[in-house]
Order: sequence, then C-alpha cells, then structure tokens
Amino acid sequence: MNGNDVTLYNLEQHTLKSVIKVAILGAESTGKTTLCRDLAAHFSSPWVPEYMRTYLQEKWNNEQQTCTWEDLLPIAQGQIDIENQLALEAIQGTQANQNQQDELAAPAIDKNAEQQCYLFCDTSLFELMIYANWYYGDCPKALSQAALAHRYDLILLTEVDIPWVADDLRDSPYDRQAITTRFENELNYYNKDFRRIGGDRQQRVQQVARWLRELN
Repeated sequence: MNGNDVTLYNLEQHTLKSVIKVAILGAESTGKTTLCRDLAAHFSSPWVPEYMRTYLQEKWNNEQQTCTWEDLLPIAQGQIDIENQLALEAIQGTQANQNQQDELAAPAIDKNAEQQCYLFCDTSLFELMIYANWYYGDCPKALSQAALAHRYDLILLTEVDIPWVADDLRDSPYDRQAITTRFENELNYYNKDFRRIGGDRQQRVQQVARWLRELN
C-alpha cells in the first residue's frame, strides 16, 4: 500500500529505566481508558491517553470521515510523542515530590527510599499495528518495527466482560472477542509477556496493584 513518507516520522521510544511503564491493550469498549484513569488515581501517577481517539474524533467532527491508511503514521507519531513527554514529566514530578518529602521527613524515615514512578499507557503502537493489519491486511513498516521494539514492564490485555458502548468511532460491537483473540495470538507470536485483566473496576485495580508489587 502507498503511505506517508516514513522519513517524516520518528517513532523511537525514550526508554527511561526509572519509569515503570504499563501498556493496556484490548478491543474497543473493554475498559482500557477507565482502567488507566483508575490506576493513575490509585498510584498518583500520570497516564497516557489514546491519541488515535483524539485524532479521529477531530477528523470525524470536521470531515465526517473515519480512519484511513494515511492516518496510521501520524497517529503513531502522536501516540509516542505523548508517551515520551509524559514519561519525562513523570520522572520530574517524582523527583520533585521526593525532594519535598526529604525536606519534611522525620529522622526515622529512610531518605534513601525512592518513590516508585509509574506511567500507565492507554494503548501502544503494538495495538495500532494489530488494528492496521485487522482493517487493512498490512501495516506500515516503520510502525511495525517500532511497535515490536518498544518495551513495557507490564502489558495488560482487557477481557470482554463489560457491555459495549457506542460512540462516533466504535464500529465492532460483535467482533470484540475475535479481536481479543487476535491480540492474544499476536502477543504470543512475538513473545510479548502479558496478563489478562478483567472484573469490575475495583477488582481490576487491585489485581494490577498486586502485579506491580511483584515487579518491585
């Protein structure tokens, strides 16, 4: 397929080892955004919104048009730009909080103990790659290379256990399970370690919190 000039795009992920990155993947309307927000609130950490929704909602509002092949690389660029920026801000915010705590800490508090820094990502380029192949049977090479190179400390795949909710962009109320299976197969094929996450909002947050404690 013809696409954009890939030389216009830099999809490199800025890997900051001090930030624990969690990527939440899954079919539409399976609670990814809600889980991101809930985890961010629980851990007082930032979360990365799904840039594709912002991009395509604006396109729909202005043109009444949906996603095309030519949108894939601009969406990928927007997604990784936001993730990289928020990863940097997460570190800066954690350092500022740590310095403030150090100034106020009582002598009994261990000042060497560092506050954990998390970043919760509502989707990743891996998800965009899956959807590119699902809808178009192909994916821009630059996108697939970046998607497979990017690293996350924890990858979650949301279960299809909540009702589908319609909006301007969602179009697959009956394909969610098939898409979830596609995600699972692709994650396994590329040796991406992941965990399935389901249940109500509280159960999901509690389960992820347990997994993050295990990582630490």
